[in-house]
Amino acid sequence: MDPVAAIIQQQLASGAFMQQEEEIDYSGGSDVPDIMRVTKKNNVLPIWGNQTTMNLNTLVLENVKESYYYKNHLIEIDTFQPLIDEIFYQVKHLEPWEKGTRKVQGMTGMCGGVRGVGAGGVVSSAFCLLYRLFNVRVTRKQLISMLNSRQSQYIRGIGFMYVRYTQPPADLWYWFESYLDDEDEIDPRSGGGEVITFGQMVRTMLTKLDWYGTLFPRIPVPIQKDIDEKFTERKRLYMEEEMDYRSQRRGEDRDKDRDRDSKKREGSVPAAKPPDAKLPKVSRCKHHLRHHHCRKHRKTCPNKAKRLRKERDEAEKKLTLESEAKENGSAPMEN
Repeated sequence: MDPVAAIIQQQLASGAFMQQEEEIDYSGGSDVPDIMRVTKKNNVLPIWGNQTTMNLNTLVLENVKESYYYKNHLIEIDTFQPLIDEIFYQVKHLEPWEKGTRKVQGMTGMCGGVRGVGAGGVVSSAFCLLYRLFNVRVTRKQLISMLNSRQSQYIRGIGFMYVRYTQPPADLWYWFESYLDDEDEIDPRSGGGEVITFGQMVRTMLTKLDWYGTLFPRIPVPIQKDIDEKFTERKRLYMEEEMDYRSQRRGEDRDKDRDRDSKKREGSVPAAKPPDAKLPKVSRCKHHLRHHHCRKHRKTCPNKAKRLRKERDEAEKKLTLESEAKENGSAPMEN
């Protein structure tokens, strides 16, 4: 038997190839969060909460099940890609109700927003497709492809909503963290007029329960406190980076001013300054030195420094002219 074939047969017998195949990382790259690393072991997503209702509000869920779009069309689709195509062509917003179809005027108490199908309106195609994706059981790889889709902003939006409704609260931060600074825009309101970034959208999902008249599943208090602390830490790090950037820019501006002043003085002999000449001192106010981020002094101090620098330049120019005048007056006597 060929030696190579013998080695391969031995590894197959020991199960080494199977073990390597199970650990294949389909996500690619070492900077991907652990929760988005797709392997054969973790490709099946866990479902948190109710396994049949997807944690949807009862009113919304009943309207979804009774809607013509869901009963006569979506119920026949049982694969992932056709549902994505439906999102691309049918979804125009992310609210649970179509615009102008839900009227709660005159309803009081529990009838105003919770009980009975009749209290609802025309449920949106977004929530019908969201619930159908839940019944099809989206895999981790498919969900990640939705979150990073470039085909439609609403494919991404429904992907984030799927995470918020179905994934364990302890995992929400790790799902959303890499999108907190996402500047791509989406308009989730029915009828338009409320354009937000995906970063703002996922922040809302992590900090608020209300979503255009319906509710997200409640996050346990200890986990919500941990999320709030992580937001506070992110804000602190951001402020430190901004302060370092501003101080670096100020240093660069001072170097540019110094170089510009030195170039202006090249070729001329600096005039001797009288020992008693006092020039205006350019400095920041004491408050600005202690609180350089204070909005009150953000504009005042640069204006003050600019004014003092101008006075200093004028004083130096005056001294230079006086010195040159004295030298010109004494030149004929020396000849």
